[in-house]
Amino acid sequence: MNKVNFISVVLGFASLATACRSGINSPNHTASAENNLLETRYKMLLDYPVDSMSMPRSMTIKTNTIKKVSSRDWTSGFFAGNLWQLYQLTGDSKYKELAQKWTSFSKKESLNNDSHDVGFKVYCSFGEALKVENKKEYKDVVIKGAETLSKRFNPTVGAIRSWDFNKNVWDYPVIIDNMMNLELLFEASKLSGNPKYRDIAIQHANATLKNQFREDNSCYHVIDYDPNTGNVRKKTTLQGYNDDSVWARGQAWAVYGFTMSYRYTKDAAYLKQAEATATFFITNKNLPDDGIPYWDFKDPSIPNSARDVSAAMIMASALYELYGYTKNENYLAFANKVMASVQSDKYILDPKIKAPFVLDHSTGNWPKHDEIDEPIIYADYYFLEALLRKKAL
Repeated sequence: MNKVNFISVVLGFASLATACRSGINSPNHTASAENNLLETRYKMLLDYPVDSMSMPRSMTIKTNTIKKVSSRDWTSGFFAGNLWQLYQLTGDSKYKELAQKWTSFSKKESLNNDSHDVGFKVYCSFGEALKVENKKEYKDVVIKGAETLSKRFNPTVGAIRSWDFNKNVWDYPVIIDNMMNLELLFEASKLSGNPKYRDIAIQHANATLKNQFREDNSCYHVIDYDPNTGNVRKKTTLQGYNDDSVWARGQAWAVYGFTMSYRYTKDAAYLKQAEATATFFITNKNLPDDGIPYWDFKDPSIPNSARDVSAAMIMASALYELYGYTKNENYLAFANKVMASVQSDKYILDPKIKAPFVLDHSTGNWPKHDEIDEPIIYADYYFLEALLRKKAL
């Protein structure tokens, strides 16, 4: 049996075993019940009061406290994006009407050059809006956001600077998450006809490809560069267990980011890296049977470690796109397994909890003991995107 077929068999059995253990096939856990549960959660997004200073980010269930942020927060664009995606999934105009209101709150972030996350803030709101309404005002915001993001690019390093804080720790940090912000640049070049943004995105992807990955195709969280020479100073982490650990969401960012970059460039090197890191993830010996990873694959407390649904959802969404380019059934099987896992009462937030979130059990920042085993907005965003991508297949 060749390696590909062996992996397929393993994933198949794992999926079956997971379904049995979680009760997915039991009479009391039907697909209809799951759909009703999701429908209940979706409608709660409509009940959340519109407030530009109260964009929902996460929730501490024990204290019934919703963490609310302004547009400056890197997660601020996701709620509007969730509403746009729910409109696409349901056709219910109420989601579209609300999406328009929430999206407008992120417009000023297209001018904020204090953060590399302008991509998350602008593209996850206005980019999603463009998929529904081809409006010039939306295009203008995306292009302006790309221009703002491009100002953080250092041609000597060949990458966009991620953070401005902790200047006593690093000189020019570039994080794997930053791959996600390249979509804003690629799309802005398409919309404007200006190749500058695409060129910057390609240089950043190439620098990441060269320096961010280990021999086993896992990735470091942070690469610190010398901004004057472009040389790598150190390879480290902020959100992983330690510098040599394997932060689960970072691996998902990598697969998603390089798959997306392949979409715009058709550079085979990007596709190769996406496949290699995807294989590392889905065949990892520390991955639980249901496909929902622990927050870090090398956390020594495994199996008594927090899971991260957000990492699983980012990976599932990425794998649906990756399958479209490769037709590798392993990617499709794993994405389907993960989506089946989360569409259960084990991961869908209890309907008694009144909050604008869908999924539970994500981990935000374990080293800071922040947002551990909670509903987090971006897990919902990539879950809904994965549903749309699966539907499109």
